[in-house]
Amino acid sequence: MRVISAIEELRGRLQHEPAVVFVPTMGNLHEGHLALARLARDHGSCVVASIFVNPLQFGPSEDFGRYPRTLEQDCAKLDGLADVVFAPTVEDLYPEPQQVFVEPPPVADDLCGASRPGHFRGVATVVLKLFNIVQPRAAVFGKKDYQQLQVIRAMARQLNLSLEIVAGETLRAADGLALSSRNGFLSAAERAEAVALYRNLGQIREAILAGRRDLSVLEQAAAADLAGRGWRVDYVAVRAAASLAPAREGERNLVVLAAAWLGRTRLIDNVEVCISADKGL
Repeated sequence: MRVISAIEELRGRLQHEPAVVFVPTMGNLHEGHLALARLARDHGSCVVASIFVNPLQFGPSEDFGRYPRTLEQDCAKLDGLADVVFAPTVEDLYPEPQQVFVEPPPVADDLCGASRPGHFRGVATVVLKLFNIVQPRAAVFGKKDYQQLQVIRAMARQLNLSLEIVAGETLRAADGLALSSRNGFLSAAERAEAVALYRNLGQIREAILAGRRDLSVLEQAAAADLAGRGWRVDYVAVRAAASLAPAREGERNLVVLAAAWLGRTRLIDNVEVCISADKGL
């Protein structure tokens, strides 16, 4: 495995690779990231993982400076899974102030976008830059960041990018908590409480599958339960899975999404819901 930071060196390394698959990350890798790298191997012969904490997607009061940088440990974890690790500096990717941006679709202004204005603009811009540098045939993104996945899919589709976006399933701890780099910020007590987010989403999913269609009532009950347990809730929402638009009558493929603060840590999670044909909304 080769670790590269310079863009031209990376392009030279990849110029004769016929089937590059790309796994973009911000580092501080856990088993969920490694599962994406394993999935990438099923879609091509050369796996490139990037490690870059992107300043464009962090707001002025967010945790850019606090986000863990663990490059040496990350490379050790990727050894044997990736062929190349691309680890550019901020100066490598932004040699001059970024004045050209990707304007994401309206869905980027809702849900996480509502509480993190500009976040998905920064995500889409850096991902397009990385796509242009790596030139992959496919790129792998986790479903845990479900809204991000849909924004990237829309960007690839609407900008006619010639690559496949592959979705990897969310990996969870034994108690159901979605694996996340930010879980490391949780205290022991917060870590024990954190599973309540997934539990509430699962309860909404089971209620829908049992025939409940009062989605706003289910959303409000879950938010109230979390707030009562000391969470600061950004949103709990049931949406159409493909578009993230509010679910309409007849919708069968849904996703239940939530974002909430536990202490100083913002956690996100989601569960998909597929309603059988004879039991649509």
